[in-house]
Amino acid sequence: MVVIPKSYEIRQVPDLLEMKRGWILGKFVKYAEVQRLSANQELKSGDSIPYLGRNLKVVKEQNNGNANSVKLEQNKLLVSLKSASSRLNVTLERWYRMQAVKLIGKRASELSPLLGLTYNRLVIRGQRTRWGSCSHKGNLSFNWKLLMAPEPVIDYVIIHELAHLKEMNHTKRFWELVAEYCPRWREHKKWLKDHETELATKLLYS
Repeated sequence: MVVIPKSYEIRQVPDLLEMKRGWILGKFVKYAEVQRLSANQELKSGDSIPYLGRNLKVVKEQNNGNANSVKLEQNKLLVSLKSASSRLNVTLERWYRMQAVKLIGKRASELSPLLGLTYNRLVIRGQRTRWGSCSHKGNLSFNWKLLMAPEPVIDYVIIHELAHLKEMNHTKRFWELVAEYCPRWREHKKWLKDHETELATKLLYS
């Protein structure tokens, strides 16, 4: 399915598809790779998972009926499950989402005054292919899987979306604004591209 603006002429679609052929095929290949890596990804005790750029060992415990919980202890994530049927991936995702609300919310509130910008609302989502977004209403959205990336990379994504409050498109002025507050943005952008498939397949469950 191809979605085009009302003002766009249908006869232009074939040329557009041909022009974007390489990009479209690349997206299909990446999607197929994500689907392949997503199969049978339920974590086990002893597996590792990234958190703020460092790998943590997952240690599963059973707590005989209390609520599921996750505790960060040095280089370990202690996951306490109330029953043998409790899903490890589900419990960990909930924990990551809660941490994302705290950490990304805190950093956004600290960084926005530095840029002289104010956002309306901040939400945490679970997009497969997008790290963040900024709406015309000034609402910011971030992917909870950013918590797996190093903190400077998280800051880059936050600054990127904050900059959209001033420049909605990726203009020269937009990138100049990003570079002013995140000089190493190219390095961080490359890190996300290099690790996109790896992070996209973490903590998936059916």
